[in-house]
Amino acid sequence: MAYLTLFLTSFAAATLLPAYSEILLGTLANQGLPLFWLWLSATLGNTLGSVVNGVIGRQVDRFKDKRWFPISEMQLHKARNRFNRYGQWSLLLGWLPLGGDALTLIGGMMRVPWLNFIVLVGIGKGLRYALVIWAVQKALG
Repeated sequence: MAYLTLFLTSFAAATLLPAYSEILLGTLANQGLPLFWLWLSATLGNTLGSVVNGVIGRQVDRFKDKRWFPISEMQLHKARNRFNRYGQWSLLLGWLPLGGDALTLIGGMMRVPWLNFIVLVGIGKGLRYALVIWAVQKALG
């Protein structure tokens, strides 16, 4: 049950929902559960949550002309230009607390091929969760 809870919390944390998977991961790692399975649950959940952002991003052009759409055409243009400057490699930074979710959304808008999207986002998120586990283990001795 702990792994499912971590998976779902990590999934939510990658979307626009407020969730803090690192706290849960650190708590579960402190309880002595196998670290590999904790890492895998968090990484898969968070990566899949980012795929949801990518799917939403792929739908942006359908709605950008609607009056209720919260992003102006100029903001979309700037976001696309910034993403083009660094390319799909910027998806490695999809784990960042500020801007990471936006990167995955823009990656969807830019129609990054799904395999590239998932691999790059997964690497970044996997490294982040490995660092969290390492920091918790280091802090607890």
